[in-house]
Amino acid sequence: MNVEQIYKDSNALLEGHFKLSSGNFSKFYLQSAKVLEDPKTAKLLAEALAEQIKKSDIKVDAVCSPALGGLIAGFALATALDVRFIFAERVDGEMTIRRGFEVTEGENYIICEDIITTGGSALEAAKQVEADGGNI
Repeated sequence: MNVEQIYKDSNALLEGHFKLSSGNFSKFYLQSAKVLEDPKTAKLLAEALAEQIKKSDIKVDAVCSPALGGLIAGFALATALDVRFIFAERVDGEMTIRRGFEVTEGENYIICEDIITTGGSALEAAKQVEADGGNI
């Protein structure tokens, strides 16, 4: 599978001069929402990632994604892994797990994000899962 080509075919690999949310600059920008708007493509990518995870023998009980960007990718990955999906969202600037989602102590989580620049949102979601007793 050629992920770069998938992004190009979806008009989601942009070239130019972009200021990222981190404040850094890049000559490329990936607009994952354009790729993930097609359920067949989202499924294809999630299944390919799930295969890599399964080969690694990592035990996964659930997937957690930071809202908003990681929701589609995380849900697709959880579906491909046949595990539970939850998400973390910002409340008053702090990443929080709410909406009735529960982290059971000892559960093993994968944090799934659509794009990582600095990793800040993913790390914040991971810290919340760990604070609630889950393993990353």
